[in-house]
Amino acid sequence: MSNAFVIDVDYEQPAAQGSVCDTRHAWARVPPEPSPGERVALKERIRHLLHERNAVMVSHFYVHPDLQDLAEETGGIVSDSLEMARFGRDHAATTLVVSGVRFMGETAKILSPEKRVLMPDLDANCSLDLGCPVDQFSAFCDQHPDRTVVVYANTSAAVKARADWLVTSSCALDVVSALHAQGRKILWGPDRHLGDYIQRQTGADMVSWNGACIVHDEFKALELDLLMKEHPAAKVLVHPESPADVIALADAVGSTSAILNAAQRMDANEFIVATDTGMLHKLRTLNPGKTFIEAPTAGNGGTCKSCAHCPWMAMNGLVELANALETGAGEIHVDPALGLRARVPIDRMLAFTAGLKNGQPAGSLIAGIGAA
Repeated sequence: MSNAFVIDVDYEQPAAQGSVCDTRHAWARVPPEPSPGERVALKERIRHLLHERNAVMVSHFYVHPDLQDLAEETGGIVSDSLEMARFGRDHAATTLVVSGVRFMGETAKILSPEKRVLMPDLDANCSLDLGCPVDQFSAFCDQHPDRTVVVYANTSAAVKARADWLVTSSCALDVVSALHAQGRKILWGPDRHLGDYIQRQTGADMVSWNGACIVHDEFKALELDLLMKEHPAAKVLVHPESPADVIALADAVGSTSAILNAAQRMDANEFIVATDTGMLHKLRTLNPGKTFIEAPTAGNGGTCKSCAHCPWMAMNGLVELANALETGAGEIHVDPALGLRARVPIDRMLAFTAGLKNGQPAGSLIAGIGAA
């Protein structure tokens, strides 16, 4: 780690009405790129260690392509946080290696407390998690005791334990729509852009925590509109953590999985993509005849806080992954009592999404699964 490049992420949530948490001291270490020879040797070493440790890799779409490819080559998965959670819970491996950010490792441990969960770097965090400390979020919840607390997956185990429901961007609309249909008022946290999008789509009565993703908050509608004029045939794919004026320009809005599906389904050969640039690897792999263009952020210089790639996702590297498997460094621990409380809203989400997949009506799932 001594040779790692340190990125100082000068991230500060903009002032707005409601709860605001300052995460200006966030930072990230980006590991150096191995040489081609080192890369081959590291991958072979990791394959051996995975087999020896009865371990499986679970990688997010936003991490380095090496970690995405290696996960699939060794029987693991590359996916969004919802499918990562399902896969880790259901796989027979006794060790899970989670390449992503810390809340993903915590979720894996909560769902599989009997398994060992390793991460390449425990300092790989998330601006949404950092910007939603449990004491302040709990106080916010206490101000609204009549509301059902729905939190995004990008939160700590402690915040999850305070929630009634957990959602990811792939199921948030369905869950909130079903709760709204039953007349429930919602307290949402922490991503305000995703919360605003859900409120516009569902009409639900919602109050929201004022958080933002350091990557998606940087996309700019003015620059996107100019780019669209340069590429008039391109379709625009946008993640709902983006600002409302960016979402308004989209041809398709959705989670990472939804963006993948849209790119394969839509009748277009050119796409502008407003999500983390780590996603472009899988988009290009699955659509070799199509062109994918990064949506513009605030810029590539001093004004850019993310340049469309999460600095914490960038902390995941082959050297760090091999070291975690070799030495046990980067092991995730969650207090068992806290984990039991945090598992309740996670299990609700997983049961709800499984029921929807099997054709059950959302309303009956809410009633059957319950809400605190």
